[in-house]
Amino acid sequence: MISTDHLDATFAALADPTRRAILQRLALGEASVAELAEPFAMSQPAVSKHLRVLETAGLISRRRDAQRRPCRLEAAPLAEAVDWLEAYREFWEARFQRLDALLADLQAPADNENTPKDDTQ
Repeated sequence: MISTDHLDATFAALADPTRRAILQRLALGEASVAELAEPFAMSQPAVSKHLRVLETAGLISRRRDAQRRPCRLEAAPLAEAVDWLEAYREFWEARFQRLDALLADLQAPADNENTPKDDTQ
């Protein structure tokens, strides 16, 4: 079972487009704060705040490499969120299949009424 607090932190982190863009960049490989800040019109401290949110949610990790502290994507929390969402996708898919069956049943009598009758018998 996935922790509610963990899911809350993951979805809260993913709610921001800047953080999603950072994760998208990190999917390509490790990057420093300066590299992550490059495409955004914001300061490195502002990017660092986004990184803290991502790190708290467990979506990224940082390590020390001499003077650099490269960030890397941690995909496990994303997989947990996908698993949680998958249960709801399955629920709705089952509902839609039942609706399709009901619509087919409702349409079947109408199809029979519109079929021309053979009066030659």
